Amino acid sequence: MHSTIDPFTLTYRKEKQPHGRTRCGWEGASRELGDIRVIYPAGSGMANVLVAEASGGLIPTAIFETRGVHTEVASMPTLNRSTLRLGDGQVRMERNRWAPGHRGRGLRMTYQGDSYRLTAINRRTYELIRLRDSDDPGAGIVVSESGRGSRRKVTVRATGRVLPADVSLAVVFTCVDRSVLTRRGAVRAGISRIFGFWAEWQY
Repeated sequence: MHSTIDPFTLTYRKEKQPHGRTRCGWEGASRELGDIRVIYPAGSGMANVLVAEASGGLIPTAIFETRGVHTEVASMPTLNRSTLRLGDGQVRMERNRWAPGHRGRGLRMTYQGDSYRLTAINRRTYELIRLRDSDDPGAGIVVSESGRGSRRKVTVRATGRVLPADVSLAVVFTCVDRSVLTRRGAVRAGISRIFGFWAEWQY
């Protein structure tokens, strides 16, 4: 059901696990949609797999999964070799990694007939748009991170009448490495992976 929602804030959380990587993420509540939690790594902790999960309240669970050897040197799920599920459905994703501008490098998604575009505004802010069609004027959600260390938070602001699925898709990317959505970020990410693999080969 489409509805307007007030801005809401998710605060940073960090949990040490008995084994494996420390679990990080965000938690908070929307007045209209209830408690919302985003975490990574989620799942069973399989080798060469990184998972981020958004869930809670009235939103469908979103699971973003990255597979491959590059996950051994990645700090969080990446847009490379990834899949995204929302509820019981698959979200189709594609992007032009060679485009020069933020808009051209945006992640295009399709879910149950709705088309979306995720675009970086800057390093700490991004926008998810559900594109308009003949039956729907569309909607937008801007997610902004602020603060440092344990005082970090993300603020979620929506324009238009959104769906719970829109919110799930927007917030799950708070726990995904979005750097490749900008050309400069893609260069930094590539260099970081190269040095990460080099460090792994030294052992």
